[in-house]
Amino acid sequence: METAEFLETLDREGRLLAAAAERAGTDAKVPTCPDWTVRDLLRHTGVVHRWAAGFVGDGHASPRPMGDPPGLDGTELLAWFRAGHRALVETLAAAPSDVECWHFLPAPSPLAFWTRRQAHETTVHRIDAEAARGGAPGEIASEFAADGVDELLRGFHARARSRVRSERPRVLRVRATDVDGAVWTVRLTAEPPVTVRDDSGAADCEVAGPAAQLYLSLWNRLPFPSVTGDASVAALWRERSAV
Repeated sequence: METAEFLETLDREGRLLAAAAERAGTDAKVPTCPDWTVRDLLRHTGVVHRWAAGFVGDGHASPRPMGDPPGLDGTELLAWFRAGHRALVETLAAAPSDVECWHFLPAPSPLAFWTRRQAHETTVHRIDAEAARGGAPGEIASEFAADGVDELLRGFHARARSRVRSERPRVLRVRATDVDGAVWTVRLTAEPPVTVRDDSGAADCEVAGPAAQLYLSLWNRLPFPSVTGDASVAALWRERSAV
């Protein structure tokens, strides 16, 4: 996917998140994040949006802490969230393609990283807001979902901080059934997971299903659509993969 496509997704997903949150009300519980209310969801995502925009807009070359959320609620909190989302979209849209700033996963450029990362951040939290609202969730495009699986497996969980480890070497295969070539082999050891995008070699366990369901499952928003082989390997992921 191109950076422009991620920007369009980020723009749309933030507006959908706000609409679902407004419908649910800020006191509503978020079933997919049991410790949160919609108030917490808006505050968290709004802070992340402002944090990301700061790197791109101000060219920060090193990590910076996220700010504290405001003590706002109700319509004021929704307005604050919408303003931050709009500022992020506008900052990314206006940034030069060669902007230099800190980023924390491999990417073609800092701008490509932040646009992609915020599109996925906002999509997952849109699903959270819709869970709080109730009713059927909106769709997630298969190609975008497969990209999100790739970001999670080959980006987040390639880092030293990943807790998905096993003293006994295990192999988990992840297969999207609706996107050509969307299959990953995740090797679990006492070191950070090593993931390649192929289906070579034997696997102890395979999780499979439509890309959108896998995407949300791997982010612990849904159960895995299908598990074959040693289910304890899939359970290990569920227990230790929180980012």
